[in-house]
Formats: sequence, C-alpha cells, structure tokens
Amino acid sequence: MEKIVLLTTLLTTFLFASVQVDTTYATLGAVAKRVGGDEVKVNVLANPKYDPHFITPKPSLIAKLRRADLLIINGGGLEIGWLPPLLRSANNAKIQNGAKGFLDISHFIHMIDVPTSVSRAYGDVHVEGNPHYFTDPHNILPMAKAIADKLIEIDPTHKQLYLQNLQNFEKEWTHFVKNFDQKMQACKTKKVVEYHELFDYFLRRYGIKSYANIEPLPGVSPSSKHTVVVIDIIKQNDIKKILQDVYHEKKTAKFIAAKADVKVVVVPHDVGAVDGSDTLEEFYNTIAQRICH
Repeated sequence: MEKIVLLTTLLTTFLFASVQVDTTYATLGAVAKRVGGDEVKVNVLANPKYDPHFITPKPSLIAKLRRADLLIINGGGLEIGWLPPLLRSANNAKIQNGAKGFLDISHFIHMIDVPTSVSRAYGDVHVEGNPHYFTDPHNILPMAKAIADKLIEIDPTHKQLYLQNLQNFEKEWTHFVKNFDQKMQACKTKKVVEYHELFDYFLRRYGIKSYANIEPLPGVSPSSKHTVVVIDIIKQNDIKKILQDVYHEKKTAKFIAAKADVKVVVVPHDVGAVDGSDTLEEFYNTIAQRICH
C-alpha cells in the first residue's frame, strides 16, 4: 500500500507540476528543485559522470527540451559544444536564447580568470572566464535567487510559494555554509595539483593553492615533457595531492603520483559525479573531505 501511495504521489507531481524545467547540469537541477518544490518538474540534461563540455546529443534530450517551459544553463561557454544544435532541433520558442523561458546563471556570478586575450594558442579558453563556478558553495544562493525570480516571471500564480521556498532554502544554506566555512579553516595549508581547472572557485574561496595543471593548456592532453615539469613542481613544493575528476583519463595522474609519491583523489565537479554526492550538501562535503583529509 505504501508503494502505491508513493507512486501515486510521484505521478501526480509529474503530471500536474506547473513548470517543466530543464537544467543542463545536476547542480543547477538540485537548486531548481529546492526553489521550485512541487510546482516544478526538473529534468537534468547532462550526466554528471561525463565531460560537461561535450554531451552526446541524444533524441531523448531533444524531446525533453521540446516540452520545457524553462531552460536553465550554466553559461560561460560551457554548453557551447553541445546545446545549440539540440535547441535548434527541439524548436521550442519558449526556451531559445533571449526568450522568457531561458536563464543563463553565469550572468549572476562573478566569473574568475576572464582572459585578456583569446587565441587557440592558449587552448580551449572560455572567453567569459572559468565556467565551473558552482564548486564554490557561496555561489549557490545567487543561483537560487535568479531561479526564483525567473520562476515567478513565468509562473506568477505561485509567486508566494517560490518566495517561501527561497526563504527556507536561504536559511538552510546560510547555516550550512557558515558551518562549512568553519570546517574549511583547517584546510588552508593544503597544496594541490589539478588535472583541469575545475575546482579553482573552491580552492580560491578557501585559500588552497593549486601549483599546476596536468593539462598543459585547457583541453590539451598532457605531453611527456609537461608531465616531467609537473612532477618537478610537486617535489619542489611538497605537494601531497592531485585532484582528478571523473571524466578525464587517469593514467597520467597515476603515473605522476607514483613518480612523485603523492595521492590521487577523485573529486566531484557536479552533484552526483561520484557516489555519495547526490545532494548539494553531500556534494560540498565530499569535495572538502577528499581535498582536506
């Protein structure tokens, strides 16, 4: 009987949710669910275990976009390699760039590492800055506020509900971040090397220094020469950890770790990227635990 009641509740929420929301990534989806509550049905387009720069354009994604009332994207050029053709195929006027049902969260975030000049010689540089901003938990509330404002714009009937959900979430998240920041005080002396500049927002927030990237340039595979340079940097600076993500090849990091006697830790770049990171709170706690301990 309990299973029947649960199934009925889920079906009711799916069928009668006021707003169909698509988000490009899981962290965006997690925030949208906290703000939208039962009035939204959230679909996450990208699998968090894969490279967020390149998502396979499956027909199922086109179908989701075709039904959406609101599309929430990360922005900062992160989706440029895969989203535009899907939007063209979906042919949904409500969620095209510039339409009421289109929300680019990067417009509400202070982007870091904005290049002064752009050239292919610098690798796959993002013109608007580093797009991996939601590794910083302090960026979650600006994201939530932007989502709440957009939901109110397209679904004003439920304005008070969205405002109440936002208020509740702000209270919960402020408490979480306050405690999280206190815990991170003990982590400021850590030194790391990254594979790709996925965690720069988190590292900068908490005063953790990254000395090098395994990629010689963004999107460029590591060469033997650069690998030797990274090994020397690790040894010279007494670095103890390499931050590896779930989707880049792991062979190079393991080779460097063996030569330099350091540890490789797999850190989630998105909610659900690794086991035990399926909620916002779990996501940040997992990042902290794997970098700091």
